[in-house]
Parts: sequence; structure tokens; C-alpha cells
Amino acid sequence: MQARRAARELALILFSQFDKEITHYSRKDFEDIMLKSVRILSNSASEELKLTVGSLIDIKDSLDTYEAEHESNLSRPMGAKNKPVKIPMTDEMISKVDTMLDVAEKAILALEIAEFATLENQSEVKNYTVEIAEQFKINHKSVDEEIQKYSNGWDISRLVKIDKDILRIAITELLYTKDAPVKVVVDEAVELAKKYSTEDSSSFVNGILAKVIVENGLKG
Repeated sequence: MQARRAARELALILFSQFDKEITHYSRKDFEDIMLKSVRILSNSASEELKLTVGSLIDIKDSLDTYEAEHESNLSRPMGAKNKPVKIPMTDEMISKVDTMLDVAEKAILALEIAEFATLENQSEVKNYTVEIAEQFKINHKSVDEEIQKYSNGWDISRLVKIDKDILRIAITELLYTKDAPVKVVVDEAVELAKKYSTEDSSSFVNGILAKVIVENGLKG
């Protein structure tokens, strides 16, 4: 995972933890919240990986039992190796495959979170995450005005919080950090919406950011 991408995801975690006015936070507060969040996520990742291993073992045990108890193997001599047998009905196997896919997705997410924990200790990731937070702290009124302006009549307080935080991070980067290509900022904001928010969020986020880019004459 690239450092800037990791920083954006960490910024999203950081923004989700704010429980008071942004102006009340210091740089040390940002760093402390980020560190605590990563530690919690790392512990969660460890537990999730243990669960995924357990689920895979359960699936393997189920298949081993099915094979051993199949009529073609029950009549074989004691100690003889089981012969492979045809798989169960498709609906049973589909259910098991779905379980495996769910396990795999959780394992991937757990590994990504574990990677956050490693990257958080790299200065580039940490510094860029805090820079986004500090720039938003300074410019939060203007950033929220941009969101409100292009939200088609929606009151910003009624927007899905994670969508609002994704937009806050991206608009802060576009207008005040100005240290990343416009396309990269937008593409990664859309990916965050797809990954963490509702089905319609990615198009909503993309639409708002497109208007911000045009109205502010941004390029690149």
C-alpha cells in the first residue's frame, strides 16, 4: 500500500474519532487519536485472522468428514487412505464457497489494517495524515461550505458521516494541501466510499468533487 493512500485511510479513521469541535484539537491530540486507533485496529486484525483460520479449519474438517463417511470409503479396509469422492450438492458447496469468500475478505482487510499499523510508524504516512487534519482544522468552515454548496440542497448535518469525512479529506487535499495530483485524490476518495460507505456513496462523492474541481479551476 502506498504511503499517501495509507495516510488517507488513516485520516478517515482519525476523522471518525472526533467527538468535539475540530478547533479544540492539537497536533498531539491528532497523533494520540491516530495511534490509539491503529492499536485498536491492529488488535482487531489479529482477532479477525484467528477467526478466519478457525473458519477454514471448520470447512476442511467438514470436507474431510464428508469424504470419510462417503459410502465408497466406509467399506475400505481400516487404515487405507480415503478415495476422493464427488462433491456434495451444488447448494451445499456454494454455501461453503461463500463462507470461504467471506473469510478471505476478512483476512485481506485484517492484513490491510496490520499494514496500517506498520505504515503508521513511517514518518511520511504519519506526517501527511496529521497535515490533512491540521489543514482541515484551519479551513474547516470553507471545506464544509464547499460540501454544502454542491450537495443539492442537502443539509450537511444530514449527510452520512463517513461520506462527509471522505469529502472533507479530499477537499482539504485539493484546496489546501495541494500536494497530490487531482485525479489521485478523487480516485482514492471514490475508492474509500466504495470500500467503507453505502452503495450510492461513490457516485455522490465523485459528483461533489467534480464540481469542486471545476469551480475552483483545479488541474492535474
